[in-house]
Amino acid sequence: MKIALTYNLKPANPAGKNAASDDTYAEWDEPDTIAAVHDALACEHEVILLEDDAEIESRLLVVQPDMVFNLAEGQGGPWREARLPALMERHGIPFTGSSSQTLRLCLDKAATKRVLGRHGLPTPAFSVMHHPQQACALDQFPLMIKPLHEGSSKGIWADSVVSTRAALQMQVQRVVETYAQPALVETFLPGREFTVALLGNGVQVTVLPLVEIGFAALQPGLAPVYSYEVKWLWDTPEHPLDIFTCPAEIGPELTTTIVEISRQAFHALGCRDWCRIDIRLDASGQPAILELNPLPGILPHAESHSCFPQATAAAGIAYPDLIRQVLHLACQRYGLRD
Repeated sequence: MKIALTYNLKPANPAGKNAASDDTYAEWDEPDTIAAVHDALACEHEVILLEDDAEIESRLLVVQPDMVFNLAEGQGGPWREARLPALMERHGIPFTGSSSQTLRLCLDKAATKRVLGRHGLPTPAFSVMHHPQQACALDQFPLMIKPLHEGSSKGIWADSVVSTRAALQMQVQRVVETYAQPALVETFLPGREFTVALLGNGVQVTVLPLVEIGFAALQPGLAPVYSYEVKWLWDTPEHPLDIFTCPAEIGPELTTTIVEISRQAFHALGCRDWCRIDIRLDASGQPAILELNPLPGILPHAESHSCFPQATAAAGIAYPDLIRQVLHLACQRYGLRD
């Protein structure tokens, strides 16, 4: 099978950027990830690397792949993840992962929450603010402030949890000015945090061992959130933080509840093949869905603490087998032999 691997490559040294604090390319992939996915596929297939750029459409049409293994996050705008899948849908090119409609929907955190609410699935109360002086529908602090259209902890900082109106306005202004998009304001849930990896389609969706994100290793006084600093600056392969437990150490009742609402959310948002869902407990210990990630991060090295590969490893699935399983699921959907 001829497979095109599509991706956005994280630049080594972004021009004019402070690498220690710049999160512009947080969602793009490192060369090691592209190489690991390539190698997992190349042992059985012809693999052609196609970086997502202005020429991607013409190059796809020249290559004419049997399948696209899509990792591309896209370049700018609230529909960036959906642009390449929409192009492939238009040309009838099979690809792994969710449809352009689902990718567009899941990158809009407010729209995702509305869908979850219509399906009776729990999610924190929220408001969308377009400027700092706008009235906020939420009047109970603390609140979490984040960009409306981002992932990979982009735009979430140690001070994104606010307890005053002045701090709320300051964080909304930072989001609007830095990311040129509205801010999502949501009730901050004080409980434990989990991430849930799912593989499959239809009734055959497998929920992998749950990952808990703990915050005891953070400096005292910091908000217990998986911020950009924690994910990309403080927890590094050279100096790892002890913040992940997989399988999560929780009772069967809570596990069953998290698994069930995750499956329901996967179907409610129309996810395909794979997805990662972030969940946090409220003050009474009840789980609520924060967001869905239908293009999950898959850093290949265990020391990188990438949650989806951690969950698959706990399930006894090696990294190359994870990649080939996603390909197999996509081929099944299209009626192709892999």
